[in-house]
Amino acid sequence: MALENAVIAYVAELGVTAAGSRAAPGVYVDGAKLASVGLRIRRGASYHGLALNVSLDPAPFERINVCGHRGLAVTRLADHVARFADPGAVGRAADGLTPHLLRELKFGLDAGERGYSAINTDLQAVNSR
Repeated sequence: MALENAVIAYVAELGVTAAGSRAAPGVYVDGAKLASVGLRIRRGASYHGLALNVSLDPAPFERINVCGHRGLAVTRLADHVARFADPGAVGRAADGLTPHLLRELKFGLDAGERGYSAINTDLQAVNSR
């Protein structure tokens, strides 16, 4: 829930109303998924991930059951805040989201100043086969 809450707080700062869901974990805007959250514990290690849809092409998601849910719509930050439609959007979104993640994950607000990076912005393609 901390990962979801960080995204909700960040997009609220941008004027977007979002909410989490216990039925299908993630962050939603008007019923469409804006961010996905994944958690796993394996061999005593915790793996976690957060995928915020910033400016990706949503078309491939129309060919799959998003997160295993038939008919689940996907949205992106660029659909709600025009300045996230350009090529530098992912980096700006990461910069804006980082303080919220650090706060929710209890790193403290000064963690970013000490060089903590809460986000890996490596782009990954969606395999829609």
